[in-house]
This record gives sequence, structure tokens and C-alpha cells, in this order.
Amino acid sequence: MLSVPTLVSLLLLAVPNVVLATPCVTFDADFNLLAFGFNGKDWNAGQQDSWTSGSATDITASGRPPFDGTETTCYLAQFFNAVYFINADKSNPSDVHIYNAGSKTWSTQSVKANNFDVESYNAILDHDTNVFYALSHNELYFLDMGELKEADSTQRSWEDVQKSPYPDDYKPVMALAQNHVHFINVPGVESGSADIFVIHFSFFQPQAQAYPLPDGSAFPSSHGQATSFFQAEGVQQEFAFIPDDGSNTYVINVETNTTKTLAGPTAKDANAKYAAGITALVQLDSTGAVSYIPYRQGDDDANSKAAWASVAKLASAAPAQSSAGSGTSGSVTVSSTGSSNGARSTAPAGNRQTTSSSNSSSGSSDQNGALANTINVGAVVSAAMALFAFLQ
Repeated sequence: MLSVPTLVSLLLLAVPNVVLATPCVTFDADFNLLAFGFNGKDWNAGQQDSWTSGSATDITASGRPPFDGTETTCYLAQFFNAVYFINADKSNPSDVHIYNAGSKTWSTQSVKANNFDVESYNAILDHDTNVFYALSHNELYFLDMGELKEADSTQRSWEDVQKSPYPDDYKPVMALAQNHVHFINVPGVESGSADIFVIHFSFFQPQAQAYPLPDGSAFPSSHGQATSFFQAEGVQQEFAFIPDDGSNTYVINVETNTTKTLAGPTAKDANAKYAAGITALVQLDSTGAVSYIPYRQGDDDANSKAAWASVAKLASAAPAQSSAGSGTSGSVTVSSTGSSNGARSTAPAGNRQTTSSSNSSSGSSDQNGALANTINVGAVVSAAMALFAFLQ
């Protein structure tokens, strides 16, 4: 007769040790679209002119993080062709994981959080200084990444800059342009305007800056997502703002202090993530579907006709969940191009895959739903039969 401990052991063995994984998308310095944490794997979808057909290339490699943090976020360091990941490993959430896009290798940088809350923040990665600036519990912090494209032996740390001038309940929408951090949806600031933190002088400008549309209207003062368009050379000049309702896509140009409008994303998803290259804005929605809209800076005619389309290469390699979930906003989300993506408290409702708690170079399960069912049915049946025999 089987003992009770043996039966319990059988039942526990039938249920795998699983965690929820959250994906992110970004670009390398050649503006190949990279997707991390999809189906337990990482993918290279190539450059924009190839996205509509074929299948992405599997770039999963050893040393990658498990992507089991509350919300994994990623940022392109353009000068160094490296991608930085925050909160990609829940067992060491303050560590920054680095993907060297040139050598296709991973390393892990030790980082001390101090009072910075890695589960409640918004951040941008400054283009020229390669320094993170993040707002966490209304306190502004920075993390200097130096010239890292691979981790070094020196522990880095989040350092307190100053308290922000905003109320404690402010949920920031942050974007980077011209080495300035732009804050949208600031209480008391008019629609169509943004507060500005000047990075090189480390201060908040006393007056908001207006960015009107050509007809005199303005983008809404509401929560949403933001991400910056890269340039072939030099700092970002424009950023996209997508309100949570997805009604429009607003492109703010800080050189001309103006705003232009693009079509809103097909997926109206407050929990979507966004990344921008030079000529495309990419959306990763809550189901794991990846789409994009082409964009040409200064070409109003082409931009007015632009439409969202699926990145077919990624859809072929990592199919999305069949139904979308829009969700609501809460406390953590940061964009993959170095600009904040608004805020929420949990990972996207969809595109979560179960992964083993011990990571491998090939990833884990091949599921992409809200929570993949990875219980071994045969093992459960066997354990149940053993329990039945014991009770007879």
C-alpha cells in the first residue's frame, strides 16, 4: 500500500514548477526588429521591408534571463548595439541583463536598487549619456550604464536625483527627445503640453511646453503610452504618444514644437507596449500580436495614408492568442526604445507563457496564451489512480 507522502509526492510531480513570462520588443542598431520572451524564445524579424512575409530567425541563446519578472522591459543602447533588460529575473529583479546584438550573447550586470522600486517605476534610457532616468514613487533616480555592451565586474546602483514636483498619485507618461525627458498627463498641465526635465542640467523646467496640432487642437491630457523615434545619427527628435483608448497616434516633434496625427492602432489595448525605429512604430499587444505602422519624418502625405499591419514574420514564428484583452492601467510599463510606456501593475493579460524556473538556451514551453496549461495529464491520471487504490 502506498503511503500518503508518496501519493502527495506523485501529485506534486504531476504539476510542473511554472512561472509567467512577459515579452518585449525593440530594435538593434541596424534596426532589425527583435522580440524577446515569445514562446520561451527570442526572435529576429529583420528589417522593416521584410516583415510582411516569411518567418523570424530564432536567436535564443544561453545566459538569457527567465523573463519572469513583474514586467520585463527592454531598451536599445544605439551607440553600443546592446539591449538592456530591467526586471527580467524575479529572483534578482534589480539586475540588468544585457543582450549584445553584435555577438548575440547575454550577460548579467549586478545592480544595487537602493530605494528604487524595480516593480513600480517608469524610465527612459538617454541616448547620449547612456544613463537611465526613472520615476519611482515620485522620486527621480538615475542608473549610469557607461559604455556597457557586456556586463562588467563592478556593481552599479540606482542613485536618487531629486523628488519630482508632481503629486504622489501621478502615473507618468514619459518620453525622450533632445536629451530631455517629457512628461505627459501632468495634473494641471493643459492638453497638448508636456513638462520637461533637462537631463544635462538636471532640473525640471518651470513652464510646460506646448506642442499644438496644425488645426490648433491638441493631444489629450490623458494616460497612455509613449516611445521615441530614433534617428540614423544623433538624438531623438520625435516621440509617439498613444492614449489608452487608442483613438489616435500623436507624433510630437520637439524641434518644431508641433504635433502630427497618425492612425490609432488596430488593437485598442491600454496594456500594449510600443517600440519605434526610424521609420516604424511597433505595437506589442496583450495577446502577443505584433503590428506596425510605417512613418516618415516630415512626410505628411505618406503619414496620413499609413495603416497598421501585422508583422507576419513574428506571427508565423510565435502565433498570438486568438482574442485580445485591453485591460486597464496601473503601475509599471516601460518602452523598449528607451522611453516610458505609461504604467500598469501587472504583465499583459495575454502572451504569457509558462517557463521552467531553471532557464535553458532553448526556452521552455511553446505556449502563448494567458496561462499555458502545461500539466502532464498522464501523470495526473496515474497519481489519481494510485490515490484511488490507496483509499480502497
